[in-house]
Amino acid sequence: MNQTKLKYLQDFTLLESVSRVVETSQENERNVVILDETIFYPQGGGQPYDRGIIEGLSGKFAVEEVRFIDGVVKHIGKFENGVLNTGDEVKCLVDSQRRKLHSRIHSAGHVVDMAVTSLNLNWVPGKGYHFPDGPYVEYAGNLGETDKERLKTDIENLCNKFVDENRETKLLLIDKEKMKEVCHFVPDYIPEDKPARVVMYGDFGVPCGGTHVGHLGDIGHMTIRKIKSEGENVRVGYDVDRIID
Repeated sequence: MNQTKLKYLQDFTLLESVSRVVETSQENERNVVILDETIFYPQGGGQPYDRGIIEGLSGKFAVEEVRFIDGVVKHIGKFENGVLNTGDEVKCLVDSQRRKLHSRIHSAGHVVDMAVTSLNLNWVPGKGYHFPDGPYVEYAGNLGETDKERLKTDIENLCNKFVDENRETKLLLIDKEKMKEVCHFVPDYIPEDKPARVVMYGDFGVPCGGTHVGHLGDIGHMTIRKIKSEGENVRVGYDVDRIID
């Protein structure tokens, strides 16, 4: 089977598009729809999956979960009516409120990284958890004798300074070697089964395949919940306001 074209990688503002059904099946008693191209974000990179609707002339499918497996995006859910057949042209609609919140939280995690970098803390970026139930970013490093409360305030103030600057988000589809020219840190592992992409916040670049806000001002106010040591790592918990105009 051909790989699914990931339209969200090139334009994460797309919440509505037209695609064609490649295959429908059942896995573990759940319905699966595979499209030739998709705007639905599959869970990964610390960001939750999208939800929404895939609808054609012959049926309507509620997307409850999205997964990326061996280059193919699987839209998992249930038929609200009718069926979808191989070859059908379908309209895809992403749940915009869910996407907006996840994009704000994800971008905010990278803003924390901008603040940490600006403070010259010499922490090495690790995993990020950008789910609504307690997002955080983790770094290889230690706190030593650092005043955690003062550091928390310093990071929070810098984060909101960057948000207020309202830097524009731009995307670069480039290979891993080129990433080192625009990113402050490039991890050893970059997925090989999808195009490599850098997200630029002004002149600050981060290798990332997730969805993001168009401008940092769209994040809204940020809060640093806590900073703590986790073994040989430092975890910075953060949050964004859940109600934003």
